[in-house]
Amino acid sequence: MSAVSEAVEVAAALCRPFEGLSLTVYICPAGYPTIGFGTVYKPDGTKVTMDHPPISKETAEAWLMHELRHNYLAGVLKASPGLIKRPRALGAITDFAYNLGVPRYRGSTLRRRIDDEDFEEAAREILKWNRAGGRVLAGLSRRREAESRFLE
Repeated sequence: MSAVSEAVEVAAALCRPFEGLSLTVYICPAGYPTIGFGTVYKPDGTKVTMDHPPISKETAEAWLMHELRHNYLAGVLKASPGLIKRPRALGAITDFAYNLGVPRYRGSTLRRRIDDEDFEEAAREILKWNRAGGRVLAGLSRRREAESRFLE
């Protein structure tokens, strides 16, 4: 298995339970129409709208894998090319980016720790990203803990 394929599999394994699956459109906590495993933009680049028809689990899975490989993993690797040597860590950071966005990763202390190859400190740093609206959220804490295990 290639490093990219392994990283995508790790990211998908993290994403699925934390994002959850909805075959119909809903409004995510950030206020966007969302479907599948947290899909806001379909693979063709169009936004999900509130009138989008239901999708199958297979479509949701295909869209997740496409987003991870082509948008999030690509963005993380552009920011931190050295992660290609650590596919499991790359997968964890790809999940982080899927949840919070590549721009947040690019500007973070977490990225600096990754780029310095200080994975022990990166594993601690990622745990700090567990707040929304200024409050610690249990689900985000569990997600960051799961991601941190791939960084140690």
